Amino acid sequence: MTTTVEITRFRVSPGHATALLAARDGMIADFQADRAGFLGAKLVRLSDGEWLDIVEWRSPADFAASRAKGGNRPGIQAFFALIDELVSTEEGTSE
Repeated sequence: MTTTVEITRFRVSPGHATALLAARDGMIADFQADRAGFLGAKLVRLSDGEWLDIVEWRSPADFAASRAKGGNRPGIQAFFALIDELVSTEEGTSE
């Protein structure tokens, strides 16, 4: 099954790392409740305050619909609020 993969690289100040991890469960719960085609996500801590968020979607249309909703729920907003800088976003496929 081919899925769509969203890869977002961002920076978080060192003082917000613990809060980011605490907010993650709320964001995932909101995605599960509100985002059709959300299959799962993995958060990877890199060096120098950078993180990768790897999110898997059923289809490109599901990813696009999610992106259009933005931070429409409290758990998503709380997670996004802790991001200091968006470095890059990419979309690909998983075979």
